[in-house]
This record gives sequence, structure tokens and C-alpha cells, in this order.
Amino acid sequence: MSVAAIAAAERRGMTREEKKVIFASSLGTVFEWYDFYLYGSLAVFIGAAFFSEYPEATRNIFALLAFAAGFLVRPFGALVFGRLGDLVGRKYTFLVTILIMGLSTFLVGLLPGSASWGIAAPIILIALRMLQGLALGGEYGGAATYVAEHAPDDRRGYYTSWIQTTATLGLFLSLIVILAIQTWMGPDAFKAWGWRIPFLVSVVLLGISVWIRLSLSESPTFQRMKEEGKGSKAPLTEAFGQWKNARIALLALLGLTAGQAVVWYSGQFYALFFLTNVLKVDSVSVNIMIAIALALGTIFFVVFGWLSDKIGRKPIIMAGLALAIVTYFPLFKALTWAANPALATAQQNVRATVTAAPGDCNFQFKLTGTEKFTSSCDIATDFLTKNSVPYDVVATAAPGTAATVKIGDETVESYDATAAGAEAAAKNAALSKGLFNALQDAGYPLVRDPAKVAEQKLDALVAANPKLALDAAAIRAGDKATVPLEQAVKDKLITAEEAAGATEVAVYTVPGAGAFKMVADPAKVNWPMIIGILFILVLYVTMVYGPIAAILVEMFPTRIRYTGMSLPYHIGNGWFGGLLPATVFAMSAAAGDIYYGLWYPIAIAAMSLVIGLIFVRDTLGTDLHAKE
Repeated sequence: MSVAAIAAAERRGMTREEKKVIFASSLGTVFEWYDFYLYGSLAVFIGAAFFSEYPEATRNIFALLAFAAGFLVRPFGALVFGRLGDLVGRKYTFLVTILIMGLSTFLVGLLPGSASWGIAAPIILIALRMLQGLALGGEYGGAATYVAEHAPDDRRGYYTSWIQTTATLGLFLSLIVILAIQTWMGPDAFKAWGWRIPFLVSVVLLGISVWIRLSLSESPTFQRMKEEGKGSKAPLTEAFGQWKNARIALLALLGLTAGQAVVWYSGQFYALFFLTNVLKVDSVSVNIMIAIALALGTIFFVVFGWLSDKIGRKPIIMAGLALAIVTYFPLFKALTWAANPALATAQQNVRATVTAAPGDCNFQFKLTGTEKFTSSCDIATDFLTKNSVPYDVVATAAPGTAATVKIGDETVESYDATAAGAEAAAKNAALSKGLFNALQDAGYPLVRDPAKVAEQKLDALVAANPKLALDAAAIRAGDKATVPLEQAVKDKLITAEEAAGATEVAVYTVPGAGAFKMVADPAKVNWPMIIGILFILVLYVTMVYGPIAAILVEMFPTRIRYTGMSLPYHIGNGWFGGLLPATVFAMSAAAGDIYYGLWYPIAIAAMSLVIGLIFVRDTLGTDLHAKE
């Protein structure tokens, strides 16, 4: 194409039909990330509704299956619907995927819990998640291929980048919906049934998407290929059974999508987890910060897509990977100082030392988040990791002895979780109290909730907390509530035996005597700096993700394009990206360092950078019609 023709194409802008193609195709990706974030952020409520009535082993199986449906099943959907898309057509295939995905998401909101339907409820939930995963596996490849095959060769990066914006828009939309419903309903109603509403409102997206997609025509490139009889009769065999095409898919996975996926998950999803779970910033504030960063950064998907039409797809993606590799450690450390300076100072000044017997410490990979580790070392390191305390493990204790944790001048003994019931609870309470007291003395930002204590247990509470200098007489002289015995027993304030036949129990609220928790002081949270750092992380996401659809589409011939590009994309994002939270946590727990897990995205990004630079060819200027 001549320079004059390119200039003329840019001047004309998008036609009405092209805008409709992009909008209709993009709504599916909105669904993809809207659903992903909903399930991740509402997992506690979903678990309570569908799994809580079953034994722990059963819950773990259900949780694993639900997790697998969301991530591990997606590549199989890419195979099923990719093949269908290359055989039947792009339009009808991704019309089917949006219907399956949208209805499955909607039905999750309607599905009764296990209290009503018994074991059928979690089984149906997992079946719906399986359908979602399969449909998602076909949705992105269909949307990207459909838009790319409608786009002019010289503007394909720009056109397909609009699809990339909707991944972030889906996340942004889910944040807004959850925040709005929580604020409107309040926490109790949201916990009881309000969590279902975000799933139910997805039917609006579904209706709009189906209505628009029904009015679309088939991809002109695919239509011409079919008319000329050049279509593939066996897309799977041709795409992955022939080395010349399988090699392209392998390079797309290892040299592009694996690195793109870990940068995406680190910059958006893991950054949210890090702020909330590691730095202890309240979730509402974090959601607002992420939403602002996404709002500021989303346009850069289009900017880098447009730029990829000028300088190439590969240079931008490789630059994004390189920047992430070089700057992740300083950025996440800066995030700590901005979000919780008291925690950052304490970490810098005080490290715990865990002394354990050789072989007592395990690699704590928690695929579903429900796995339990029972050795005394694992219990101690799990506690320290969850409370963002750096530590060193010294394997010098005698075999068979319990691990100990030293913080400053205080040493606390851990325990093996072989006991059950009240004994296990008592051991865990003693360990937690001892470690929290030591951490508080060492300067960690801990606070204690108010404690509700029955009259019969007040003196014991005062005796067990000498540091609080409580006055039992003053507490008794203050306000108290009278609670029926049945309610007091249900709330675990007292046992029937301890009440000694009483029908009512006097209950006092004692400020600062309840459970410890690590916090970020809201007055010291540096919002502008945090949003700035999050914006930089989102910018990396836009660099690696903005041009990815264009380069993947251009790597494969038309006859196997849907199949060929879908599988590496979903293995990269579903497996390399989906396993990121569990892997990062396990690595950080093993090293006793909240930043150590960042080596996982850095290593994967470095792999893709090296393979991409050496083996992946830039596809700028590819004529899709010539690749039929």
C-alpha cells in the first residue's frame, strides 16, 4: 500500500459498520474479565453459599474444581470453539460463545445455595463454571480474529486494540458494580444475598451483545476463503499436528502470551491483592485506587495499538516486558512505603527467625487457597507471611521438636496441628497472641478490635492481658448487654456449662481487647503516589496487551487462524497468569520475603523477552488475504 493510500485511510476514520464490528466483538471480552473479577472478589460469599455445609475435604475438592473451571478449562474451549470457528465461521461461533458465557454467569446469580439444594448446588455451580471456562476459551479468539479480518492492513493494531481495552473495562465495571451495591445495601445484606446482583446484571450486557452480533455479517476474509474452497477440513490437526504451524503456536505462547499474561496479572490483579492482603489497606480504598488507575491508563491500549501500526507490534510488547522485569521490585517496594509506611519501617528494622527441625518446612503452594499445612514450621511461617512479616528459617532444631519464632527479644513456640477441636483452637490462640504481642512490641502497625466478653469470663480476660491494664471493676460499672443464653452460646461467648444454669448472660464490650489485626493507617496512606505507581503498572499492561491481538492474528493463516491463536493465548493467560497468585504467595512464604514471589512474573517475562527477541518475527504489514 502506498504512503498516499495509507494517509487517505487514516483520514477517513472508521466507518459505521467497522465501529459496530468492534463494539459487538468487544463486549465478549468485557464479559470475560467482568466474570473473572466477580468470581475472584466474591469467592468468600460464593463459598459460604455453596460449600460451607460440607466437610473440609469436600470443600477443598469443590474449590479446586471451581478454580480449574475458571482457568484450566479455557484452553480446551479454545480448541473446541477455535475448530468450530475455522470450520463454520467467526460470527456464528462467537455468537454461541457469548450466549453460553452470558447465561452461565447469569445463572450463577440465580442458583440456590447448598442449604436449599444440598450437594446439587455446588455440582451445578461447577458445571456452570465449566461452561464459562469453555466459552471464554472461544470468545477472545473469535472477537480478535473477526475484528482483525475486518480491519485495513495498515490499521489492524489500532482496530484490535479496542478489544484489548475491554479486558480492563470489564475489571473496571466489576469494581464499580461491587462498590455501588455494597454501598447501597450495606455489608450484612450484601453478604446474605446482595453478592448475587453483580452476576444478575450481566444479563444486560448479554442482551446488548447478542442483539448487535445478530446484525453483523461474516468476516470478509473468511467468506472469501470459503468461496474459494481454501478452508481447512481439520483445523486442529493442521494447526498443531504440522510442525510449521505448531512451531508458530509454541513461539506465540512462550515468546508472547506467557509474558503478556504475567504482566497483566501483576499489574492489575496482583497489585490489588498486594495492597489489600499484604499491605493491609482497606478493600474499598484499594478498589477505588485501582479504578482510578484503570480509568487513567485504559486509553493507552489504543495508543499502543495505534503505535504498533507505525513501528511494529514486537518492539512495543518487548519494551513492556523489559520495563516490567527491571522495575517490578522498586515499584512494589515503593508501593509499600506509600501504602503502609509503618509496616515498611518495621520490616526494615525487625525480622523474625524461625528455628525448625530439618524437613519441617514445606513449599506452601495453595492452588485453591483452602489447602492446609500442619507442621509447626508451616504454621509459624504461614502466620508470618499472612501478616507481612519478613523472616529467616534456621533448620537447626532437634528432630521432633516444635518450631520456635523469635521476634526481637521474645521467643514463641509453634505447634503441630495434630490436635482437634478445643485443644487445637487453644494452641492456635496461644501462638497468635504470643506472636502478635511480640510484633506489636517490635513496632508493627497492629490494632485490636473490641472484645465481647461474658461476665463469667471477664476476670480471666483481665488476667490474661496484663499489658492492657484493664480494671474489672470499672468495666462492670460501665454499660453491658443482657443476652439470652442460647444466643451467647451460638456466638461462642460462653458454653452452657460455664453459664451454670443461667438463662441470660451479661456481656461487656471491652475496647482494644479483641482480635489483633495488621492495618494501614488511613491517614498515612499516600493516595497520589499509590495511584501513580498503579498507573505505571497499568501502562506496562497496555504495552504488552494493546498490540497482542494484532500480532497473534497475523502469525497464523486464515484457514487455521481462530484455532491457532486461541490456544496459546488461553494457555498463557489461563495457566501462566492464572497460577500467578498461588505461585507468588508460595515463593514469598518459602523465602520469608513479601517481594520474593515477584521473581515468578519476572522470570516468565524474561523468558518471553528472550524468546520473543530471538525467534518471533514482527508481523507489521502482513496482508491477511495473502495468508489464506
